[in-house]
Amino acid sequence: RRRRAAAALPPRRRRATMATMETTDAPQMIEHKHQALTFTPYETRWVPCSARFVCAGISPKAKGVLQVYELKAGKMEVVAERTYGSGFKCGTFGASSLSERSIATGDYAGGLQIFDLERLEAPTFAVPKAHSLIINAVDGVGGLGIGGGAPELATGSRDGCVRVWDPRVKDAVVSLEPVEGQPVRDCWCVAFGNSVGDERCVAAGYDNGDVKLFDLRTNTMRWETNASNGVTCVEFDRKDIEMNKLAVTTLESRFRVFDMRTQHAEEGFAHVSEKAHKATVWLARHLPQNRDVWMTGGGNGGFNLYTYHYPPKRQMQGKDDCPVGVPGTVELLNSRVISTQPIVSFDWSPDKEGLAVLACLDQTLRVYICTKLEKY
Repeated sequence: RRRRAAAALPPRRRRATMATMETTDAPQMIEHKHQALTFTPYETRWVPCSARFVCAGISPKAKGVLQVYELKAGKMEVVAERTYGSGFKCGTFGASSLSERSIATGDYAGGLQIFDLERLEAPTFAVPKAHSLIINAVDGVGGLGIGGGAPELATGSRDGCVRVWDPRVKDAVVSLEPVEGQPVRDCWCVAFGNSVGDERCVAAGYDNGDVKLFDLRTNTMRWETNASNGVTCVEFDRKDIEMNKLAVTTLESRFRVFDMRTQHAEEGFAHVSEKAHKATVWLARHLPQNRDVWMTGGGNGGFNLYTYHYPPKRQMQGKDDCPVGVPGTVELLNSRVISTQPIVSFDWSPDKEGLAVLACLDQTLRVYICTKLEKY
């Protein structure tokens, strides 16, 4: 009877009905593994060129926990685990070589460490007081064959400072500190970008909504703006190319994508703004295999998959005859709520497209597979 009813529809009505049912074309988010933890996780990172990943966080006794997991024969197993003096807040492999694959971490006491995953007993590099307060974020560049120049780490802290470190020396090579006499703003996130030749810059986001872009070659502030709400994450779509896009996520369920190719003297960089998750947008992570696809993690325990569409022309003439950027559009590909607590960490596998590991504040660790990403 249903077939006869569909056949009786006019051709135009029939096509429209079929189009609304083709939901299988969207990327699917499939849970592969789920693990309950005995500590609060804050960072998850894939170990490059392997089926292993690192989970770092803080235990109920305020100790740092570092675990190494391996996916093997359909199972997720802990292959190494160690407890340290202070809880971990962040970590990155960005400044490590592919042969060493050492993780750099920032902790609650303001310490910066680098650990060899084969020898977790003690860090191979440590600055116990890299900052006077908790290190909220760390990012690396120059390692893993990504980005020109020497390997460097950038840290952002509650003390308001953004510091750049060379892992070969114990002192910061650059320290960007608050102006004396001005209120100290909590730096929540940092990210390297524009690492081409001798160029390199650092973007930083603060609790008052400030977003600042520092040029490390000229040692100047290249651009700053305010996103109206505390900035929880900043990330360039690629570190090792001329600046292309910058994702900025904030409190009050909003994120922005800036087109970083054209900077106007007064208007700065053009951007598109979107609401998401109906809660804080905690992070944005671009797919390593496609810089125009990214995932956001929300305070509602959900994650959204987006793609970016460029405009026909990325710049136009402004009123002062200077070029002005033209923002593109954002398309939501799929979304899923998996927890009642925020997703605070997410990392795409650099080797297997669509494979991801994430952590929630409900003390769970999950491995997900996102399908059909090659279509975008």
